Amino acid sequence: MKRYSQQPFPAYTFIPGENPHPTRDPGGHSYGKEEHEKIEFDPEHWQQCESYLYGIDLFNHGYWWEAHEALEAVWIAAGRTTPTGYFIQGLIQVAVAKLKQQQSFTDVAQRMAADGLDKMHLVNTEFLGIDVPAFRARVKEFIREPATTSLHIELEFQP
Repeated sequence: MKRYSQQPFPAYTFIPGENPHPTRDPGGHSYGKEEHEKIEFDPEHWQQCESYLYGIDLFNHGYWWEAHEALEAVWIAAGRTTPTGYFIQGLIQVAVAKLKQQQSFTDVAQRMAADGLDKMHLVNTEFLGIDVPAFRARVKEFIREPATTSLHIELEFQP
């Protein structure tokens, strides 16, 4: 799978109840790191936002909780109630859906994925490097068949 950022992956993917909480447990992979550092995000220049690119990398490699955290900083920077903010919130909800599926909470996973789709409904073209119609189709497939559907985001971008 293609990488878009230079940041290293955490030592493990956090799954609640299975391993140390990344930021609250002294054994966590991100313990002591500053949470939600202030970043700048310009949707016109998304390629220059390392936090966004890293969030996509985390998403694509199954670090669902970590992708949620990385993309949350971007969501805040984009403005939570802006069209871009809603779209990023939708990506976050899809990441959470994958985490819930990994925890065998299929109903919750399907609801979170549907909520994520609802947040992305205003966008029907390429946006933030994502072929949104194709991604939405994969998320819809995930809602129908969560156990067999793989989700990843391929950006129209060469780092």
